[in-house]
Amino acid sequence: MDLTGRDFLKLLDYSPEEINYLLDISARLKAEKKAGSKDGKPLHGGDFAGKNIALIFEKNSTRTRCSFEVAAFDLGMGATYLGPSGSQIGNKESIADTARVLSRMYDGIEYRGFDQEIVEELARYSDVPVWNGLTNEFHPTQMLADMLTIREHKGDLKGLKLVYMGDARYNMADSYMVTCAKLGMHFVACAPEEYWPNKELIKTCQEVATENGATLEFTEDVEKACTDADVICTDVWVSMGEPDEVWEKRIRDLGPYQVNAKAFSYAKKDAIFLHCLPAFHDTNTRIGKQIYEKYGLKEMEVTNEIFESEHSVVFDEAENRMHTIKAVVYTTLGGK
Repeated sequence: MDLTGRDFLKLLDYSPEEINYLLDISARLKAEKKAGSKDGKPLHGGDFAGKNIALIFEKNSTRTRCSFEVAAFDLGMGATYLGPSGSQIGNKESIADTARVLSRMYDGIEYRGFDQEIVEELARYSDVPVWNGLTNEFHPTQMLADMLTIREHKGDLKGLKLVYMGDARYNMADSYMVTCAKLGMHFVACAPEEYWPNKELIKTCQEVATENGATLEFTEDVEKACTDADVICTDVWVSMGEPDEVWEKRIRDLGPYQVNAKAFSYAKKDAIFLHCLPAFHDTNTRIGKQIYEKYGLKEMEVTNEIFESEHSVVFDEAENRMHTIKAVVYTTLGGK
């Protein structure tokens, strides 16, 4: 399978066979990294020496930035990080002009930021592959990491039941729904109805699910959702900078959908827990302390009991961001 020159913007653009191919390449590159190189040189430096990638971050990140930078190093290429104040994209320079400038200097461009339309416009005007590190609508590199993690712990993905708990209107739940529809899985969004995904995207995913033997389910009933689940996942309820009234409403509405021991009691005994991180599971951070002082909560979307339990594979998942991102860079720049 040849993905050379392809953009990686959302998994709706990729076939089930292509997604599984990327997972296979991820697993291979992970095994090679664990084995190490005999001469101490980058694992694939001969293939990618002299290549460079640009990393545009309008939103800060730990895992995404580190994953792209380590992936670039392992592949023997250079990486330039452009942080929230490090470029003129959308400020003094249009998105189209930014794409045309950077694609004259770099072999690939990563974007992490806001509307999906921004990364789509970058791709339209770029002469090199563009990769989506996160937008408001989709988070495809996270999905590859999560699917690789699930596959490592559960084997074949087809038919597995994945439950997303909490606010299901944004990039994580949207991306899980797309990915499960593509890979023949049983996706459940468990949240109050007003927090379910966009109806147009649901319709699109229903069509994809029908083609691939997948099932999509939306419910407010935690017991029904989690019964016989193979995977339970969640994400933060509120983004930093949102007003107090948003925090208060989300905490009130989503409190019953916290991932806790009761939710896991309905799942299969060997069910696993995923979270893209960072997670509000204790008060050991500045934000965690602020939440506790303001709302009296020591835990939010997931309890510390579950986060630190044998069910939790969040750090396997975090590591796999790097291996799967490397696979995306590797394949779209010509690796086989």
